[in-house]
Amino acid sequence: MSTSAPTPTTSARSASEPAARRAVTVLGLGPMGRALADAFLQAGVRTTVWNRTPGRDRTLIERGAAGARTAEEAVAASDLTVVCVVNYEAATAILRRPAVADALKGRTVLNLTAGTPGDARATADWAADHGVRYLDGAIMTPITTIGTPHGVFLHSGPADLYDAHRPVLDTLGGTHTHLGADIGRAAAHDVALLDLFWTAMTGYAHALAVARAEGITARELAPFAKGIGAILPPIFEQIAADVDDGKHSGASSALTSAASSMAHIVQASEAHGIDSGVIRAAEGLARRAIGRGHGGDGFSRVAELLGRR
Repeated sequence: MSTSAPTPTTSARSASEPAARRAVTVLGLGPMGRALADAFLQAGVRTTVWNRTPGRDRTLIERGAAGARTAEEAVAASDLTVVCVVNYEAATAILRRPAVADALKGRTVLNLTAGTPGDARATADWAADHGVRYLDGAIMTPITTIGTPHGVFLHSGPADLYDAHRPVLDTLGGTHTHLGADIGRAAAHDVALLDLFWTAMTGYAHALAVARAEGITARELAPFAKGIGAILPPIFEQIAADVDDGKHSGASSALTSAASSMAHIVQASEAHGIDSGVIRAAEGLARRAIGRGHGGDGFSRVAELLGRR
């Protein structure tokens, strides 16, 4: 597999192939799986569905989907099978059943199940050993965006395989970005971006707790929190450039200043008995960098510190 960083290719176009000549199978009918199947149906794609728990296909069948009795029957109905289940353990438990693996030979699996890059690479190795064509992917936007221009899909794997199935994928709406041949790149982007999302959400939850302890309602704080969110995009761009260039400029805000600010948050939190573990960890990283002589550098130095092996 290639481990180089390719130039991603993004598409947000309508498919030209007539919908009636396309077919897809969806394995997994949780909320996201149902949204995917519904978007395919809306676009006129012949859609076969299957779920481990019976009954979840009822509404989709009423809308025109074909319900399969077994997973092997489902995958045999289409050249492309889209998998969207709770985790890779569940996905591989389905795909690696001997009857399913036999039915998939010569066909393509697009796994949109969230997992790690290692999960994606292990599944791709299994697929190659069993004559199954394999693409991995990630959905970066909520269920409500599926089938609209606002969905964001990331894909990785062989470019020719991705291009062959793009007409069907495009019917899901939104933007589709192929990140390169390395099968783990979509999952790597997913994990990194979810890291950002969940640490940010934890920070917001902590901020609301501190504000509430000081008599500030969440609704009162929210407009100012949105203001903080609005200043982040250019900061993200600058930190990205600093990390890639190895410059870590602290001209606008040095780590010594950041650590002092975080210490105030810890003090205010603990005065109210609020758990400060997350912000203490952040302060600790800043203090480590300062202790190594980088107090005058910018916060991007923390990424370099974390990346050391």
